[in-house]
Amino acid sequence: MKKITSLLLLCSLFIFQNSKAQNQPGDLVDDILLIADQFAKPAASAAAYQANSGWFSSAIALDKWEFEISANGNALFVPKSEQSFTVSNNNFKVLRIKNSTTGIVPTAFGKRSDVVYEGEILGQEFEFDAIEGIDKSVVIHPFVQLAVGLPYETEFAMRYAPEITIGEVAVSTVGFGLKHNLSQYFRFNDPDRDLQLAVSGAYNIFDVGYSFQPVDIKIATLDVIDVDANLWMAKALASKKYGNFEVFGGLGATNSNYDYIMGGSGSGLADVNNALLRIGDSQTQFKGDIGFNLYYDWFKFSTMITAGKFFNLNMGLHFRI
Repeated sequence: MKKITSLLLLCSLFIFQNSKAQNQPGDLVDDILLIADQFAKPAASAAAYQANSGWFSSAIALDKWEFEISANGNALFVPKSEQSFTVSNNNFKVLRIKNSTTGIVPTAFGKRSDVVYEGEILGQEFEFDAIEGIDKSVVIHPFVQLAVGLPYETEFAMRYAPEITIGEVAVSTVGFGLKHNLSQYFRFNDPDRDLQLAVSGAYNIFDVGYSFQPVDIKIATLDVIDVDANLWMAKALASKKYGNFEVFGGLGATNSNYDYIMGGSGSGLADVNNALLRIGDSQTQFKGDIGFNLYYDWFKFSTMITAGKFFNLNMGLHFRI
């Protein structure tokens, strides 16, 4: 993460510069935060699809106090359009693109770029390379889930995704979900023959950490930047069984809130994080799910495709206790 280190070092140095300058340090901070925001946004959007996929694959609730343990895996497919973005000198107040007026640079998913930013502040010229992405068009994310049947054909689930590391990026997830069957209120409610309807919701805490070699800027030592996300999901779900085969589909919406926090030590760390609050984000996205289940004596196999801004494939084995 050498490029990220250089970017953060520049940002921090200019935040704490007290001398008068030809160009205001605050303008340079705005430019750097703009780059960081465009770099991270696709990954933030993708997190909502992965964290909210695979919660429930049937509108039928577990029997009261019945338990189900699941082992799942997500495969997120990143389109080309989300792997890079275009920057222009017109977007910046202080920065310039070296030897050009525009450039294509990677997002968090993209490859290395030859784009170099340059500028002048405090009478001194500087330059740094565009931040590198992880160079992934498919991102795999495993997790385990425990569900229990509650009274009134309601189901509660807990999810844990162990921390995985891609390059120098660490990702982990913890979440809770709830589903309530609606077909129990209808006249025709045979789970083995009739269409089943349900509503569900989920909440996820999604943490991403970008680590780098400690940088000492006298007033603070910086060594990691964390992205803390709170992800909400609400969905309507329908399913229909044909013997041991079941098809299902759902429509839902997700809401995501993101905060960026710098880790390290020193008296100036709080001021750095105050500046990073300006690129916190909140967004709402809509998604559709479709898939099928295969039932066996005491377990089932499920597969689900989630479509929207991103495509995510979920596959799982569910064991009933």
